[in-house]
Amino acid sequence: MTSISSDHNVRRASVGSGAWSFEALPDWAQRPSGVAWREVAAVATDRQNRVYVFNRGDHPLLIFNPDGSFAQPWGEGRFVRPHGITIGPDDAVYCADDFNHTVRKFTPDGRLLMTLGTSGHPSDTGATSIDFRTIRRAAGPFHYPTNVALGPEGEIYVTDGYGNARVHKFAADGRLLFSWGEPGAAPGQFRVPHGIAVDGGGRVFVADRENSRIQIFSPDGKFLDQWIDVARPCQVVFDAEGNLLVAELGFRAGMWPGTAAPSPDATGGRVSVFDAVGKLVARWGGGDAPTEAGDFFAPHDICLDSRGDIYVAEVVASAAGDPSMAPRYHTLQKFVRRGSASIAP
Repeated sequence: MTSISSDHNVRRASVGSGAWSFEALPDWAQRPSGVAWREVAAVATDRQNRVYVFNRGDHPLLIFNPDGSFAQPWGEGRFVRPHGITIGPDDAVYCADDFNHTVRKFTPDGRLLMTLGTSGHPSDTGATSIDFRTIRRAAGPFHYPTNVALGPEGEIYVTDGYGNARVHKFAADGRLLFSWGEPGAAPGQFRVPHGIAVDGGGRVFVADRENSRIQIFSPDGKFLDQWIDVARPCQVVFDAEGNLLVAELGFRAGMWPGTAAPSPDATGGRVSVFDAVGKLVARWGGGDAPTEAGDFFAPHDICLDSRGDIYVAEVVASAAGDPSMAPRYHTLQKFVRRGSASIAP
C-alpha cells in the first residue's frame, strides 16, 4: 500500500478580487512518498472533481481526490512526453503525447480506447526540432501535438503544435474531418497553436502562443476574431458562465533562442480571465515573485472543477532549461474560491 508523506505543509495566499477572489494552495496535492514529478505538463478534472495530474515523471498520470489526498496512478511506461490532457463529459481521458506524435483516449482507469496519429511518426512539415521556426509547410496529423478540446457533438479538436501549425478536427469516432492553419502571423495562421477550447456555441478558441494572441474560429475553421491582451498563452478553458480563463507563459521563461521580450518590464507568467466578449475581468500573477503562492514561473495548463476552483500546472524545468531549478518553484497550484467549503482547514 502506498503511504502518504507526513510533511504536507499547506501554504496559502489570497489572489484576485471580488467574484474572482481565491486562496492559492501550492502544496495542495499530497503526493505519495517516493513519487516525484519533474514538472506537471497538464491537469484536468472529472465529474467527481477528481484531479488528473499529467506529469513528466515515472508515474505520468496521478489522480487526486478533491481534498488533495492521493487516489491512484496509471500510465507507467506508456508516454514519451506528456503534454496535454482533457476529460470529456463521459470522463473519457484524452492525452496529447507530443514527442510520440499521438493523441490517445483512455477510460478513467487507463484502458486504451482510441489512438489518433501514428506512434513515433511525425507528419512531414519539414520541422527539424520543437522550434516552430524550423517548420517549412503545414501537414496532416501530427507533428508534436499539444492539446485537445471537444465539441458539442463529441468532435475532437487537436492543436498541432511545435512541429506543425494546424488545428485538426476529428469526428467522435476518430475520423479526420479536416484541418486548417499554416505557419505565420496572419489571421488563421499560427506560431505554436498550443491550447484550445470550444465555447457553448461551438466557436473554437486557439491559444496561438508565439503570436501572443487567442484566435477564434467557427466550427468549420473560419477565422472570426482575435484577442491580443495576452502574453504567450499556453492554454484556455471556459467556466460555466462562459468566461475564458487563460494560462499565460509570459516573457520571462521558455523564450526561444534568439527571441526577446517586447519590453524590459514585460510580464512573466500569469492567469487572466475574460468575459464572453473579450473584456478582461480578472488577472493575477506576473512572475515578480514566482516562488510565492499565487504567482508563477511557467504556467502551462489550466482547468476548473465543478465548484469553480482552478488548477494551474507549470513546466519549470523545461521553461528554465535547468532541471535543478524545479524544486524551488511550483508545479501545481490550486486556487479555491473565497468562501468555498473546499478550502482546506
